[in-house]
Amino acid sequence: MESPVMVSVLMAVYNTPFNVIKRAIDSVLNQTFKEFELVIVDDGSTKDVNGQLLNYVILNQEKIRYLWHSNRGQAESINEGVKISKGIFITIIDADDEYTPLHLQRCFEEIKNFDLIASTSLTVVDKEEDYYVPDKNNTSKLIHVDECILFATLFGKKEVFEAVKFQQKYAADAQFFELASEKFSVNKTNLRTYVYYRNNSNSLVSKMKIGKK
Repeated sequence: MESPVMVSVLMAVYNTPFNVIKRAIDSVLNQTFKEFELVIVDDGSTKDVNGQLLNYVILNQEKIRYLWHSNRGQAESINEGVKISKGIFITIIDADDEYTPLHLQRCFEEIKNFDLIASTSLTVVDKEEDYYVPDKNNTSKLIHVDECILFATLFGKKEVFEAVKFQQKYAADAQFFELASEKFSVNKTNLRTYVYYRNNSNSLVSKMKIGKK
């Protein structure tokens, strides 16, 4: 029987440029907290023609595991990652974001009295309006990103992620947090150790905002 690790970091990727994925991977590998595995679920990518991602996984195989499946969306990819994870705790990183070096350590400090936490982020924007996203309850209204539950800032016990599944929909992260709160102890905290790049014109949120103009 395989020994569990302390934390499984899950990353879903889909045709993200390798240099961007590498930034995210390196930010995990460079954590001060070292008792983790990184589980990369490739959601049917077709553009890594030179195998750069797979070669980088092989180079760091002592810390990284890799799964490829047909395109199903981020939610299903993370759900699959949960199934194969070995961690006592689970967290997530988006392929186009990154961690500051103390991120996992700080999450552990905050999780002590809870089953699941989410946190604010260190948000990178090009302009002030990028701090605002459509409200999950009324998508014609914009709210500050600090008011949201951010998918990749979720950090909690594996049983939470086994009991509650992600759905492929807008604000799936908020729904997950709300459903988890019905069975588990949860908390929103102010860490700002997760670097969230909102200056991405191809993101779902950006496209939703453009559609409302």
